[in-house]
Amino acid sequence: MSELVLESSAWEDLANIPADPPRMRPMCTKCCRPIQVCWCSALPSQPLSPGGRIVLLQHPAEEKRSLRTAPMLSVGLAPGKCLIYKGKKFPRHDPELDTILADKRSLLLYPSANSVPIEQIDPTEGPYNLILIDGTWPQAKAIYHSSTVLHGMRQVKLVSSGTSSYIIRTQPTEGCLSTLETAIEALSVLERDDRYREQLLQPLHVLCQFQLANGAVTHQSKEFLIRHNQYPKLIGRRLNRLLKQADNFKDDPSEPTESKSS
Repeated sequence: MSELVLESSAWEDLANIPADPPRMRPMCTKCCRPIQVCWCSALPSQPLSPGGRIVLLQHPAEEKRSLRTAPMLSVGLAPGKCLIYKGKKFPRHDPELDTILADKRSLLLYPSANSVPIEQIDPTEGPYNLILIDGTWPQAKAIYHSSTVLHGMRQVKLVSSGTSSYIIRTQPTEGCLSTLETAIEALSVLERDDRYREQLLQPLHVLCQFQLANGAVTHQSKEFLIRHNQYPKLIGRRLNRLLKQADNFKDDPSEPTESKSS
């Protein structure tokens, strides 16, 4: 009998627990991140306004990533200067995007065999629509190969991209950059303006510093780990091909290399 009384009392206690949902952390309305990890304080005091536009063809899975860099680009540039279209295949019967992709002043930043160094593009012929594929390398390649409209576009590449500041993510090779960094480098060349490097990278630095201060560690590229016998996994064909491309690039910089990572 006492057991029944205790069980009844326990159920009464449970019934009295409020059914209200747990309180959510306050969110920033600009970057849509929790206030505690907001990087908006590092944004330019006024959004930068390039002559052209950045157009991101974004894989749907990117939206689920918590540490993505595309939002920094979206809010760091003036309204209408960064357009984002989501999908796995383009075009999508979107009149605005169709017009952009058909524009002779649109440039696809992709390291294909037909791409030319972006430094060879005449800025006076702009303003340009600079199109980037936003996703991991397998996702970016899948989007490119399934979107035949991209194959006939003018294609450009970053020849000298340096080392990524996105140190809390593992890049495939030393020359791979995040979406934000790729766009910044391209804008700096096309606009002949170093403000993009100086100001738009600051939110990424803040993000990395916060993550490192809260348990994250600095990541070396897979290329670095492999060359120093520190990579714990077997090397797949794709990564082996990337490493060979990196070696070829050191011998011949005109060879295209994959210079972006999500």
